[in-house]
Formats: sequence, structure tokens, C-alpha cells
Amino acid sequence: MTRNRMLDRGAMAFLIVLIAIGLTVPLLNLMLPPSSPFHVPTYLVALFGKYVCYALLALSIDLIWGYAGILSLGHGAFFALGGYAMGMYLMRQIGTRGVYADPILPDFMVFLNWPELPIYWYFFDHFWYAAVMVILVPGSLAFVFGWFAFRSRVTGVYLSIITQALTYALLLGFFRNDFGFGGNNGLTDFKDILGFNVQAQETRAALFAASCAALAVGFVICRALVTSKFGKILVAIRDAEARTRFLGYRAEAYKVFVFTLSACMAGVAGALYVPQVGIINPSEFSPANSIEAVIWVAVGGRGTLTGAVIGAVLVNYAKSTFTTGMLAPYWLFVLGGMFIAVTLLLPRGIVGTWQYLAERRRQTETARAAPMPPPSQPASRAAE
Repeated sequence: MTRNRMLDRGAMAFLIVLIAIGLTVPLLNLMLPPSSPFHVPTYLVALFGKYVCYALLALSIDLIWGYAGILSLGHGAFFALGGYAMGMYLMRQIGTRGVYADPILPDFMVFLNWPELPIYWYFFDHFWYAAVMVILVPGSLAFVFGWFAFRSRVTGVYLSIITQALTYALLLGFFRNDFGFGGNNGLTDFKDILGFNVQAQETRAALFAASCAALAVGFVICRALVTSKFGKILVAIRDAEARTRFLGYRAEAYKVFVFTLSACMAGVAGALYVPQVGIINPSEFSPANSIEAVIWVAVGGRGTLTGAVIGAVLVNYAKSTFTTGMLAPYWLFVLGGMFIAVTLLLPRGIVGTWQYLAERRRQTETARAAPMPPPSQPASRAAE
């Protein structure tokens, strides 16, 4: 694998645009006065940051679905677990500034008469510990789940249903008040992150830049993976798993690794999402959220990486538009229609279709530019 192959022209262009956005939006928010036509309001910075987090989640799904053929309808569970890990850290930072002014217990625990802090809340007052849990908790769950599922050779629609059942089970569990995660209200009313006011304009801009940086790192990791020999084996498993096994490759090991990596990426996306939206609750475990994330990838184009990012941004921008005002009741119809239209008219997605047409055009131009072979001589004249 060469460097040029890992970061080809399209990948480099994507990274340059992403880095430019990650720097320009915060600067336009912080450096320009609100009266300037180029000023980006703080609420838009938070909204764009949410889109970037969704894009990272879509990228993690495209890694396993587009290249390994693993259709997960429960990836929102890993996103939510990462969000809860960050939410627990943010709740521990409130301290005596809460409604009940308890220096240790979060407000919802005081309200529910919890006698002491549960052991699984220990050390969440340290950012480094929360950052480790953001990756470790979703990764551990994905590893255990994948170990049993892939070793049992559960594939196709059966695996999709099991992943959906997993996130639904977590949804029911986190709804319970005795689970210790705030019940149906979840975790909210955050104050600080790393000592900075989470609502401050500068903090919002920094969180947006951090989200763009995380997306860039995730994209580079995915590109390095799918353009390597490991990625070729993943594609072989996707297209013909039985033949890949006959060649001596342990398909379950490859699938467990990529599934775990994808879950860790989703957890990071959830952790960056929570301080920007200001809340995390069990609704993030909803299977509908995971299915919607799959639609983002399908719209953008699975197996392209950049398509997953573009699809996530486009669909969520449409959602922000259609869920306000008179159009709000019709959003689900629009989303369903979008998925049907892409499936029937653009089965490769937006980016996948563009790449296919560009490749066909390149092949046509190459064929036209190739020199014509000389006409063959008759056999009789050749004999003379």
C-alpha cells in the first residue's frame, strides 16, 4: 500500500475541505461581529457540530456495511454509550451548582433518594477516565457481541435483527430509574467541560473544531484500513465469505476487529455530540435512530466513505428544514421517499453513482485515445 493510494486525489480533497471548514466556521463565529454578513451565529456552530458528529457515526457504519457487508441496525447503541460516558463526566463537574447543591450526587440521584454514588460512577470526575470509557465501553460491548455472533456465523438479516434487539434492550434498561443514568430524563444541565463553560461561544467553537478533527482522523483510519490488504480481505468476506474461509482466512476475526473499531468510532461521535446538544437520554438508543443512520449511508453511497459523510449532512439538513413549521408532520414520509428513490434510481448512492459515471467516462476516453491496430494482411499475400 502506497501513500498515494491511501490518500488519493478525492481523499485529499475531502480532508482539505474538512480542515478548512473546521477552521473557518469557528473563526467566522469568533472573529467577526454579529452585524457582519459573514458572521456564523453560535447556534449554527452547534448545529453544524451535530452534523459532523452524525457524519462520524455514518462513517463508522459505512466501514462495516460498505466494506464488510455487516448491516448493523443497532449502531446507535454505541453512539449513545459514548454519549452517556461523556454525560457522566459532565454531570460530575456540576458539583454544588446543581439544584440540590450536593457536591457528589447528581441532582436526579438526590431526587430519587440514592444514598451514595454508584461504583460505576467513580472516577468520572476525571476527563481522562471518561475519555477512556468513551472508547472502552462501546468497544467492549461490540467485541463481546461480535465474538459470539460472528463465531456462530450469524449473518445477513438475522444479524441485523439481533443488533436491533441489542439497542432496544439497552433502551428499556436506560429508561429505568434504578439503572442510575437519569431514567427517561437522561443527563442534562451541564455546566463545564475541562473547566470551560459548555455554553460559552468559545467552547462551542472549540467543540466544533474538535468534531471536525475527529472526523478527519476517523476518515484517515478508515482509508488506511480499506486500501490495505486487510481491506481487500474485508471486501472478499463481503462478496464471498465461504470462499474466503476456504482460502484459509478466519473471517470471524476480521469481522470482530472491524466491528469493534466501528463501535469505538461511534462512541467518539456520541461523546462529542453530547456537550454540543446539552443532553443525552434513552431516546438515543431508539432503533429508529440506527435505521435512520443506515439511510444516511445509503443516500450518500455505501462503500465510498465520503458518501457516508455527505449523506449524513444532507439528510440531517433536510431534517432540520422539514421538521420546522408546517412541514414537520411530513418528515418521515420525505425520509421514506428518499430511501425508496435512492434504492430504485441510485442504488450506488450519490457519491457511488458519481464515481461510476466518472469511471465509465474515463474508460470511454481511454478507448477513444488508444491507437487503432493496423489492418491485417490477407493470408495469400502474407504467404508470398
